[in-house]
Amino acid sequence: MIEQGKYLYCIMRSLTPRQFISPGIGGPTDIVHTVQFKDLAAVISNAPVEEYDANRRNMMAHTKVLEEAMLESTVLPMRFGTVAQNAEVIQEQILQQRYHELDDLLHQLDGQIELGLKAFWREDIVFREIVAENQPIRQLNEKLAGRSPEQTYYERIQLGKLVEEALNAKRNTDTALILERLRPLAREVKINPVFTEKMALNAAFLIAREQEASFDQAVQGLDAELGSRMLFKYVGAMPPYDFVDLTIR
Repeated sequence: MIEQGKYLYCIMRSLTPRQFISPGIGGPTDIVHTVQFKDLAAVISNAPVEEYDANRRNMMAHTKVLEEAMLESTVLPMRFGTVAQNAEVIQEQILQQRYHELDDLLHQLDGQIELGLKAFWREDIVFREIVAENQPIRQLNEKLAGRSPEQTYYERIQLGKLVEEALNAKRNTDTALILERLRPLAREVKINPVFTEKMALNAAFLIAREQEASFDQAVQGLDAELGSRMLFKYVGAMPPYDFVDLTIR
């Protein structure tokens, strides 16, 4: 038999016990509910004590619960796959022992949401820009035309380094332009690593809920201005994943 525990989704404010419509990560029969201490509530459901695969089904179940909870309250999202032995452990070792820490975090994030923005260059356009703007790249690229990879091995390595440097410089320029428009609307900004050479920016913004419409308009303005050469992936509103550093053991 697999030991049964309590899967932990987030911490929120609630003076009374709650139940949620979203099914738990263990399936529709595992009702998502809260365990309380004073005005803090941990959102939990029954679940096996095991390692959880970060597959689409599990991630969606985790996210749906957070989205439902944040409709009513600021939430402190827990790391995916956090499971405790029972509700008493959560109540005593998290809500009670760390009450002041959690209370402070919720005060700091009250009324704040996270919005995510990723900016990708349109590949054919950005490389045309680099060739047009950079004479050494243009000359080396022309020199390699029509010659075999075997004949030009070291020159191609050199070209790759020059292109990488040019992409980094362009990334810095485009990131500065985007942040110049969006940073004034945000309380905090976190720049995350890019994970493809086509990505110019991977950022998370912590903003007040009442600023969401203005932020939307600013992103739309960037898309209208830069959309011919960049593709924007804009997501939110989300719980403040990137702005909560909360470790639960």
